[in-house]
Amino acid sequence: MIKSMTAFANSEQTIDDISIKVEIRTYNSRYLDIQLRMTPGYQVLEEKLKTLITGCVARGRVDVKIHIDDLSDAAVVAFDVDETKARAYHQALKTLKKLLDLEGSVSLELITARNDLIKPREVESDVDKIWACLADCMQEVLSDIDAMRQKEGAFIANDFRERLHFLEDSIDQIEADSSGLLEQYKLRLMERISVLTEQRVSLDEGRIEQEAAFLTDKSDISEEIIRVRSHLAQFEAIMAAGAPSGHKLNFLMQEINREFNTIGSKSAKTDISHIVVNVKSELEKIREQVQNVE
Repeated sequence: MIKSMTAFANSEQTIDDISIKVEIRTYNSRYLDIQLRMTPGYQVLEEKLKTLITGCVARGRVDVKIHIDDLSDAAVVAFDVDETKARAYHQALKTLKKLLDLEGSVSLELITARNDLIKPREVESDVDKIWACLADCMQEVLSDIDAMRQKEGAFIANDFRERLHFLEDSIDQIEADSSGLLEQYKLRLMERISVLTEQRVSLDEGRIEQEAAFLTDKSDISEEIIRVRSHLAQFEAIMAAGAPSGHKLNFLMQEINREFNTIGSKSAKTDISHIVVNVKSELEKIREQVQNVE
């Protein structure tokens, strides 16, 4: 079964004095793009988090927000001051004050208004305990994400099948309309020559047969019809396989579109040209929907 690339889920869990909130949103993207935002100090867990995510999501943008509150006695919250930048900023403010001839002193509040002078230090806490809680919360959210992507994928698959049936009916109709081309070309040639010569020249049946056969060969679309049917069957097989299929389906759409373009350019029949125009409209709708498939 195919999956959509869009979903949303969140969860919150508390173990003892540790509270964790996880929120995940997934969007369309050509490749897997994981964006993690989490409480400072827990970057050591990023690789483990990405391993969990890649085990569930194969393609798409994944935005993850994680908030961790560790109120246990083991947690030590500390901050580092960028002394060099703080001194430089203080000096810059003093210079500006003198330049503008301003009253008053450069206060601590003014200096700390810059949010890059004081940064939280790596949190010293029971990382294993944090991870146990976080991993459980992540698994719950990823499970919900997967369920939502599967549900939306089922709707997309049903839409695909309806449109594929239309394509199958169209190729059957094209095949039926393309039969008897040899006789059609013979009749058309004979009528054309008769009009041009005002029926004053006797027609060479052998030459007419030869020219009609040549035109029929140029207009033969049997190979394209065979390939279209093969591509449509492969499209169905890929949807049923269950593996990430967005890239494969996108490639197949390009191939199917190419075959119908060739059919349209080869065929001299108006009915077939009209069918090809309608088919290309359906192909564009399928192509747009394929962009949502993982």
